[in-house]
Amino acid sequence: MPIDPRQALPLILKAAEFAATKHRDQRRKDEAASPYINHPIALANILANEGGVLDPVVIVAALLHDTIEDTETTLEELRAEFGAQVAGIVMEVTDDKSLAKAERKRLQIEHAAHISESAKLVKLADKIANLRDMKSSPPADWPLDRRREYFDWAKQVVDGMGDVSHPLGTAFLNAYSHRP
Repeated sequence: MPIDPRQALPLILKAAEFAATKHRDQRRKDEAASPYINHPIALANILANEGGVLDPVVIVAALLHDTIEDTETTLEELRAEFGAQVAGIVMEVTDDKSLAKAERKRLQIEHAAHISESAKLVKLADKIANLRDMKSSPPADWPLDRRREYFDWAKQVVDGMGDVSHPLGTAFLNAYSHRP
């Protein structure tokens, strides 16, 4: 069900605050240990300002995309705060942390074609943001070969999603062109 346009901005701000609270003690893996919240904000920005995605449900899901995977947030909590549609998108892009990393990566490639259009937009923005971060401020302890492997894996995930958004697809290819 579409969100009343008068409720879009309040919902987006509520999600930004929720994500900031949930990720408050987390840092990115770059040398500067950037605040983690910069990452979900980057996704929302990429979607809205580069992809022209103005659906508040997608923007909210982007802001919340790592809350279940990387914090103590539950699906029920997201559903109660933001509704079933947002919670469902977040679940579609959430890895099962009980699985080995290699299996999680394999499953992302395998599932990319089968997630919803909204989840594909969030996933694509996530990969764009991660490749850009990998270029400008890579994880401090990642050697060159591991960064290259990440770029190649991200491309496999994105390739599996098909042409979900021409502007975002172009942004991804531009980010990928900076593969180390």
